[in-house]
Amino acid sequence: MIDISYAQLHAWLVVFLWPFVRISGFLMAAPLLGHRAAPVRVKIGLAALLAFVIAPNLPALPAVPIWSWAGLGIMVEQTLIGAAIGLVLRVMFAVVQAAGDFIGLQMGLAFATFVTPDGVNTMVLSRFLHLIAMMVFLAVDGHLIVIDTLAASFHTLPIGYSGLNPAGFEMLARFGGTIFSAGLILALPMVAALLVVNLSLGILNRSAPQLTVFSIGFPVSLTLGLLLLLMLMTDLGRFLQLLFEQGLGTIQQLLAALAPA
Repeated sequence: MIDISYAQLHAWLVVFLWPFVRISGFLMAAPLLGHRAAPVRVKIGLAALLAFVIAPNLPALPAVPIWSWAGLGIMVEQTLIGAAIGLVLRVMFAVVQAAGDFIGLQMGLAFATFVTPDGVNTMVLSRFLHLIAMMVFLAVDGHLIVIDTLAASFHTLPIGYSGLNPAGFEMLARFGGTIFSAGLILALPMVAALLVVNLSLGILNRSAPQLTVFSIGFPVSLTLGLLLLLMLMTDLGRFLQLLFEQGLGTIQQLLAALAPA
């Protein structure tokens, strides 16, 4: 008969539970692996599987009971670390969505929206660029790199009730500005060209009122926008490569910044 003591059972539970909490926080905030359309059972199973794989390589764990205030603090700390990593990825993909919104407004596609599986009303062009970004991210094994970074984070930020550096969260908030800066850089060529076209059509409409916006302006803006979008696709891969490198580098910097001084 196998006799298992409470201390052994508690040690096994600690080795599994705390990595599971950090991974669950990551899946809760990540845009790809933690999509709302994915069933909750699949997310829990994936988090449990990753926790089982990562657990044997964890550094020394603190001797803290799970059912204590210190144990609760460790759980909150692990959730915040995982959510912070996931938010970096969410900001990275939001850059492409913001660029699609900027371009769609100038092309006159602001009305072309639909409800996505996660319950968000987005523009068609924004959703299209977001799908391209996700497929490129999967094609370059970005999801495997993120999982490897998440496993390495247990060595950069070992599990323990040592507190987190607030400078890391400030860095995460500042990184959110990338949505507007990088998104505008991607959309700026098309936005500038379409703005010139709209100004020209406005002057033309004043000189010839019979040439209305709906009869001339909208087809011209849409056709020119599609041609410019075709040209943009030729350089989108290079932009996404730089964006992914910046996002993955920010995750490394964030983990270092969250480490207590």
